[in-house]
Amino acid sequence: MTDQSLAFVFPGQGSQKVGMLADIAEQFSIVKDTFAEASEALGYDVWDLIQNGEQEQLNLTERTQPLLLTSSVALWRVWQQQSATQPAMLAGHSLGEFSALVCAGSLGFADAVTLVRDRGQFMQTAVPVGEGAMAAVLGLDDHVIIDICAATGAEAVNFNSPGQVVIAGKVAAVEQAIEQLKEAGAKRALPLPVSAPFHTSLMRPAGEKLAEKVAALDVKAPLIPVVHNVHAQTEADPDRIKELLVQQIYSPVKWTGCVQAMVAAGVTKTLECGPGKVLSGLSKRIDRSISAYNIEEPAGLQQAVAEL
Repeated sequence: MTDQSLAFVFPGQGSQKVGMLADIAEQFSIVKDTFAEASEALGYDVWDLIQNGEQEQLNLTERTQPLLLTSSVALWRVWQQQSATQPAMLAGHSLGEFSALVCAGSLGFADAVTLVRDRGQFMQTAVPVGEGAMAAVLGLDDHVIIDICAATGAEAVNFNSPGQVVIAGKVAAVEQAIEQLKEAGAKRALPLPVSAPFHTSLMRPAGEKLAEKVAALDVKAPLIPVVHNVHAQTEADPDRIKELLVQQIYSPVKWTGCVQAMVAAGVTKTLECGPGKVLSGLSKRIDRSISAYNIEEPAGLQQAVAEL
């Protein structure tokens, strides 16, 4: 049964933490089974990494991306076992878009896990460590941020919610933009602890490498519509989906637009299918009428199954 008012949202990098999914894995064997599939595809024990590894290892983008995708797919499979309710739409933040496409039946799981590992490697090597930076800007209108970025050589790359935008670029450009943004009245403008300027034009070399991998993929039309980061619209054509996955790596994440598009289509509830509650918080900031659910923990799953 499809609930036309329900959308699943899939988190991106930053939601990873050592020990995640441990409690829910104790109750549902499909969680570890899913991680075993990922481990076979990647050649290392992904479950052991997130349970017993160091946070620094989890934060390496070529590791972060597959483990977050696997976490989201595992929780999606738990939901399929526990509930007959299906979402009307899906969307994922950056990396999460790949998770959404797997759950929509557009990308194969094993293909996606290895693809996002490669994506992480390409993103990390596109700009040498130490040359790029990102910063979060709070409490300033989007157009002001865009104008200041244009003047300094930085780029506005994540439109996460009204009043919360991430900028990125070369270190000097970002530092200059931070100063000007503070002068313009930003409540906060803080450097982020990331290793590369994601979603900027500096990522075009990574996009070119990713395009070669994506071209070889078997991409199908999604069974559930997926709202894409690049233009905040859905796509049914597999070739167009491939193009968007490549463009996304060097284009801004229009997350505010994605949520607004889902609301315009009738969505009033979001379920965050992955670790953390970042997207649930953003959903409610974008539209206060949204009811947000999380299923990373057994209690959250139980509540969602009962209410949805």
